[in-house]
Amino acid sequence: MEERVRTGGCLCGAVRYSVRGEPVHVRRCHCTGCRQESGSAFTVYAHWPAEAFELTGELASYDGRDFCPRCGSRVMDTLDADDAFVEIRLGSLDEAPFELKPLDETWTKRRESWVPPVEGAAQHDENVSRNDDG
Repeated sequence: MEERVRTGGCLCGAVRYSVRGEPVHVRRCHCTGCRQESGSAFTVYAHWPAEAFELTGELASYDGRDFCPRCGSRVMDTLDADDAFVEIRLGSLDEAPFELKPLDETWTKRRESWVPPVEGAAQHDENVSRNDDG
């Protein structure tokens, strides 16, 4: 069976990526940083092994957050010093709606009252370890 390939990129198209297979983890986060960087009440992202990820175009970085220097779209992060995983903002995927459902939510104490919890997802008042992708 052939691995699924998903594609995505920035708003202006200068940065494009593809990712093979399924993510290791999908998460929704309500922390202050995620809210500010997304301009929304939360962000949704997924972790894939770095070897499954291919990028074209140039990224700029601020505080470990990678974005297109032309249009400013947030695209991805590397998760650790070993660069074993990439963290992709699911809103940057070409295909919407996507079927990737968060397995957990972090910083739920900052979740807006009008945003319901993800059904069946683990709920964490604050952060969980970035390596806790089980």
